[in-house]
Amino acid sequence: MTVDDTALPVDVRRARLAALVAERGFIRVADAALHLGVSVVTVRGDLTALEAQGELRRVHGGAMPRPAADRESPVERSAERDAAHKRAIGVAAAGLVASGSSILLDVGSTSLAVAHALVERATHGDLRDVVVITNGLSTALALEPAIPRFTVVVTGGTLRPLQHSLVNPIAATVLDTLHVDTAIIGCNGVDAAGRVTNINLPEAEVKRAMLAASTSRVLVADATKFGATHLGRIGSLEEFGVVVTSGEPDPAVVEAIAAAGARLLSV
Repeated sequence: MTVDDTALPVDVRRARLAALVAERGFIRVADAALHLGVSVVTVRGDLTALEAQGELRRVHGGAMPRPAADRESPVERSAERDAAHKRAIGVAAAGLVASGSSILLDVGSTSLAVAHALVERATHGDLRDVVVITNGLSTALALEPAIPRFTVVVTGGTLRPLQHSLVNPIAATVLDTLHVDTAIIGCNGVDAAGRVTNINLPEAEVKRAMLAASTSRVLVADATKFGATHLGRIGSLEEFGVVVTSGEPDPAVVEAIAAAGARLLSV
């Protein structure tokens, strides 16, 4: 069979490949190449791109669908879920920020709610001279109306879709040169063992760098994240001084927060 990697537009080819994985449950690289009429090298590149988009999971020899609990949603869709809870968390977390301070703010729908609440404080005149460093393009754009009261710094890095996040290479290198007053960090899971985790490994890596670059740390997570555990470890509850949540948190995780010495702020 003749291989023609240009026969289909890239987006169409990748959509067909994702559909194949979803239909079969597992597909070998060689079988996918034969089915699509492209090279094995092209299939490997497509699978890498689809994994970065949260469409599937690479495994030895091929790919399989992501388990439902491990699937990322676009930040715009996530922001619509439990929006009132996230707004409440955003307002509470923004209330912990003092004028003249520096903060790290990461990506995700809850962090985005924090950004909007920070802008509201700046607009009302009770927050100024704040330096906000972020690895999220959506976060940076949300903060733009607060300039010049705020200085907004973007880390740079490799752009990930879905969350519009900037990750390694480059992102953690920039963070290694900084030290800020407070890091406000979101997550996908907080469990009773005190583990704070994230679905996406590249973003978890940047979040760990943010922890290392800050004096105090605030974890923002709605109650649906309590009791969940994911692949990418961010850190432990002992590394956070405050946990801001909303909803009905898992009692076992509430106990773990207290045991870790962190303050729970439930709004």
